Amino acid sequence: MNFNVAQKLIQSHLVAGEMTPGAPIELRIDQTLTQDATGTLAMLSLEAMGLDRIQTEVSVQYVDHNLLQTNNLNPDDHLFLESICRRLGVWYSRPGNGISHMVHMQRFGRSGASLLGSDSHTPAAGALGMLAIGAGGLDVALAMSGETFETAMPETFGIRLVGKLPDWVSAKDVILEMLRRHGVSGGVGKIIEYYGPGLADRTAMDRHVIANMGAELGANWGAYWGTNWAQIRAHIRAQLRMQFWAQAGAQICKIGARKLGAQVGARVSAQFGVQIVPETSRERGHDRCGASWRK
Repeated sequence: MNFNVAQKLIQSHLVAGEMTPGAPIELRIDQTLTQDATGTLAMLSLEAMGLDRIQTEVSVQYVDHNLLQTNNLNPDDHLFLESICRRLGVWYSRPGNGISHMVHMQRFGRSGASLLGSDSHTPAAGALGMLAIGAGGLDVALAMSGETFETAMPETFGIRLVGKLPDWVSAKDVILEMLRRHGVSGGVGKIIEYYGPGLADRTAMDRHVIANMGAELGANWGAYWGTNWAQIRAHIRAQLRMQFWAQAGAQICKIGARKLGAQVGARVSAQFGVQIVPETSRERGHDRCGASWRK
C-alpha cells in the first residue's frame, strides 16, 4: 500500500491498532509541550504519579498565556512550574520568551518526530513535517511519563497547492479560504496534508501560519507537507540547528527505507544534504533546564 507523508509518520510511531480511519490506535510520543493555562494541572498530575524524570525526548513548559501580575495567583503558578520543571527535567520557557507553538517550531521541532501538546495550536509544528497533535493536559502528562497516546486513526484530507500567490495575498489568506470553503468543523477527525508545486515558494513561516489555523478548521492533527523540504531546511539553518536537521534526515530516511526500500531512503538523504549517523552513535544529552544543548 502506498502511504502519504501523514500516514508514514503515523505508521512510524504506531504501537498498537490498525490504520483504518476511525479505528483506535496507540502512538509513541517523542516530544511534548504544555503552556501555563493547562500545564499546571498536567504538572500536578505528574507530581501525583510520583514521577522522578520525564520519559520523552524533549518536553517543554511554556509560560505564555497567564502573564498579568494583578495578584499572587499567576506568579505562584510560574514559581511552581519552574521548580517542578527543574525537578522532572523539563525545559522551562519563562514569560516573555514567546508563544509556545512558535518557539517550539524554532527551537525544538524535529521533522519526523511526534509532538503532543496541551495547546490547541500544537498542530502548527506540522509545518516542519512533525506528527503534531493537540490534546488535553492529562494525555500530555501520561505521554511525559512514557505512556502511549490513545486516539482514533484520522482520515487524511489532502490539499494540492498549485501556482503562486499574487501580490498582497499571504499564507493567512490560504487558510481563510479553507475556512470559507469547509467551515469550522471541516477538519474534525482529519489530518490535513498540503502538497504540490505551490509549496515551492512557501517559507517555513508561511507553512506555520497555515498549519497553525488548522485548529480553526476543527483539526487537532498537524498539517503536513509532502514535498519541497528546501524551505524547511533553510529555516532550521537560520535557527542554527542543523544538527537537528541531521536527526530529522535520519528519521525520515529510516521511514523511507523501511517502507519503500533503501533507494528511497538514499534519495531523501541526498535531498537533506546530510550524512546519516546511526541513532546509537548520536549524542542526545542536554541540560533540560539550561540554556543550550551540549555537544
